Amino acid sequence: MPLHGYPSGAAARPLKSDGRGADIVSDGVCLPRRQQIRRAAARTVMTDQPTRPARVVVVDDSRLERELVQDALSSFCSVETCACAEDALEALRREPAELVISDLNMPGLSGIELLARVRREYPGLDFVVLTGSATVESAIEALRMGANDFLRKPVQKDELALVVERTLAKRRLLAENARMRDELATVEACRALTPCLEAGEVYAVGLDLLLRTLSRWRGFALFHRASVSVSDAAAFRGFSETEASRMRQTLVHEKPVNLEGVTQIEILTRGPAHDALAEAGIGAQRVLAVPIRGREIEAGVLWVLEDDRPFDESEISRARIVAGHAELALHNAERYNRAKERAFIDDVTEVYNARYLLAAMDHEIRRAERYHSELSVLFLDLDRFKLVNDRHGHLIGSRALRQLSQVLAQCVRQVDTLARYGGDEFTIVLVDTGLEAALRIAERIRRTVEETLFDGGRGGSLRLTVSLGVATYPQHGTTREQLLDLADKAMYRAKSLGRNRLCSASELSP
Repeated sequence: MPLHGYPSGAAARPLKSDGRGADIVSDGVCLPRRQQIRRAAARTVMTDQPTRPARVVVVDDSRLERELVQDALSSFCSVETCACAEDALEALRREPAELVISDLNMPGLSGIELLARVRREYPGLDFVVLTGSATVESAIEALRMGANDFLRKPVQKDELALVVERTLAKRRLLAENARMRDELATVEACRALTPCLEAGEVYAVGLDLLLRTLSRWRGFALFHRASVSVSDAAAFRGFSETEASRMRQTLVHEKPVNLEGVTQIEILTRGPAHDALAEAGIGAQRVLAVPIRGREIEAGVLWVLEDDRPFDESEISRARIVAGHAELALHNAERYNRAKERAFIDDVTEVYNARYLLAAMDHEIRRAERYHSELSVLFLDLDRFKLVNDRHGHLIGSRALRQLSQVLAQCVRQVDTLARYGGDEFTIVLVDTGLEAALRIAERIRRTVEETLFDGGRGGSLRLTVSLGVATYPQHGTTREQLLDLADKAMYRAKSLGRNRLCSASELSP
């Protein structure tokens, strides 16, 4: 007949018996039957958690019962005994546990009241009740309240060991199922990386996915500048503009991080990332570093800051999933960039050409529509550039256009698109950027160009200025044609007002 609460099928088969309860031989040594049961339970409990045995809190006002339970479980569990429910609650507050074994009738809080408190304050904690003088109805009531099992006193050691082993095994199974569900949800979320065709977008989307998957809110990405038309090598989430600016200055310009030095996912307590956080006035004890490597030249690291909740192994596992999908997306981006360099790069300026711009705008407009976000288009033209070609020659003119593209690249982000539209006209697509922010960026570009000395060859240096027009989705238009047309008209209005200035599509006459 099987022991109470334990199946007689496959779970019982590892225990060999002669059918009479006698001692049997295991590994060449004759052992008492109870010791063999404890060894079998220990092997099962410890398989998945080799570093820490399950912690069990035993509550009973009888010292004899407490010692009996401790003796039955100490070979495969970490057992703490308590004489009353109040002491048990204090033990749980001091250190988490996997299981509580409690008598029903005790002075002070009863076992039923303790069960209610545990279910309310520690909903994931397993609970087994012991009943002696209490009625079976009390034990059934405990089961209805969420207890996992109950045992009658006097407790048999082998029966107790098997009930505890079964309870802990079920707990591990539920935890494994939850882990698999979390990992499946992570894989599903990683589909957001599939449409990423730019390396900078892969890092930014990967960072967002990682933070969302781990339920964290602060992190940043550092990556190499592998594309000729980008300038930023960092992305920040959860920081103020001032904090992000200080960190970028430290990590990108003053003390660049050796990204190749981070070769595996690990939790760091010191290093360049901590130095940069300290420079920005941000305290961080531990940071999770997740390296992302392409198959060619792309490389970066995603950094996640720990908060009040310590990192755990399940988060490391989910981070590996995100990293794997990000690396695959990065490889696709590298292949796309190779093809793009052949078809979409302007020969003179080495930025994107109009052909790429049109495709990129369609992509970004669809993305803005899907996520209900904004994007802005800057259309700029060099003022009186024909005079440069006439006075200095087309070679100097081409050199000035190339230098201008480099200046513009320094004024935009990795995720933005800079393209030569034709002649001395350039277009910039600013993703996730509203009108006011776009006007600030346009003014920064205007001022930067005005302050830059351009190479004039033997004739010395050149001073150039630009006029800019700004149009924003969806405020001014919802199609590529509308945005380009309005930005172009706004640029010509800026020229008509005296050049070296900017104009918004909102200023155009209806």
